[in-house]
Amino acid sequence: MPWKVEGVMDLRIEFVLLASRSCKPFSRVCEEFGISRPTGYMWLNRYWTTGTVTELRELSRRPHHSPNKTPDDLEVLVVELREIYGWGARKLKILLAKRGHHLPEATINRILRRRGLIDLGKSSKKSTKRFERATCNELLQLDFKGEYAIREGKCYPLSLLDDHSRYLVGLWVLPSQDTATVKQALESVFRKNGIPQSLLMDHGTPWWSTTNGHGLTRLSVWLLKQDIGLIYSGIRHPQTQGKVERFHKTLKERTSHEGNPETLYAWHKWAARFTEEYNQQRPHEAIGLRTPVEVYRRENLRPYVDKPTEWDYGDAHTLVLNTQGCIDYRGRRCFVCEALAGERVRVDELDNLLIVTFRDTTVREIDIRTGKTRAVVLPARTGEQKCKECPDTTL
Repeated sequence: MPWKVEGVMDLRIEFVLLASRSCKPFSRVCEEFGISRPTGYMWLNRYWTTGTVTELRELSRRPHHSPNKTPDDLEVLVVELREIYGWGARKLKILLAKRGHHLPEATINRILRRRGLIDLGKSSKKSTKRFERATCNELLQLDFKGEYAIREGKCYPLSLLDDHSRYLVGLWVLPSQDTATVKQALESVFRKNGIPQSLLMDHGTPWWSTTNGHGLTRLSVWLLKQDIGLIYSGIRHPQTQGKVERFHKTLKERTSHEGNPETLYAWHKWAARFTEEYNQQRPHEAIGLRTPVEVYRRENLRPYVDKPTEWDYGDAHTLVLNTQGCIDYRGRRCFVCEALAGERVRVDELDNLLIVTFRDTTVREIDIRTGKTRAVVLPARTGEQKCKECPDTTL
């Protein structure tokens, strides 16, 4: 029989004293303490062997030898990798395997749990269905990740992600969101890698304008002249850009784990290191726990052109917009679009209306009699066209 829980140490000392000095039969002494004779002899022998009552404490039941125990240095490595990357057991298992250490996911979880490195109350919901382009560079997703305070003021991380492979094509931490700054960043990667088939963006600065009715900006015009298809996400529907939004969640988790860089220079160094980690080290569940670099291919790319050839309007009548985005027609100056300043457009008369087209998109309708103009929304980007990213969304 076991000892009563309360005051076990004191009871054992009292038992040893009484059993050693009493004239009572040993079985009677054991009965008075509510233990069996083998238990009584065990504690007497413990005292006789050690010569001290301090050894009557409860000893650890842990086996002296655990042949299946994870080596201490490997446990330390698991903890170090967790502290560096903040990843869970599934991703850490792959990273460890690449270093020659093969641990089950459950074992890694136990190590993290023992060290208090797992939030047991945190759960994640997995998407049951994903939409993605069939090959690389068919579609890149472009978006800003908010703004961050730094010593110099503010900075704005800009991400460019391949829809098929989740490969991070570009990550820039910019001092502003103006057209020139964003254009310089995109131009650098287009010159190096090539031009993708299309871009998916939200209705935000600087690739969308709310001032001219059809969203054209100097940046979007520059992209169109490189023959890049522009697709805009549903308004207040971030699911359309689900992949870049998910990437931004990873970026936020990583900065939260390490702490935000405090200067623009520190952000640039961090972004370069994070890009290498995200593309080449971090397993991605959406692509079968492979890394993006294992999936990404340099396909569907065209060389960047410094001076694209002018659009061929055939025999149609064309005019060049002035620096304010206006045209002169029949002695009347008519506004078309400020983003198209200096660009050549096609003009067609139809029942006292002047239809203005830039490349293959109609952008303006002008009443020749009154001079009143009305923006024509980009037909390929709006209306009831279903988004391939999210069939329940119209662009």
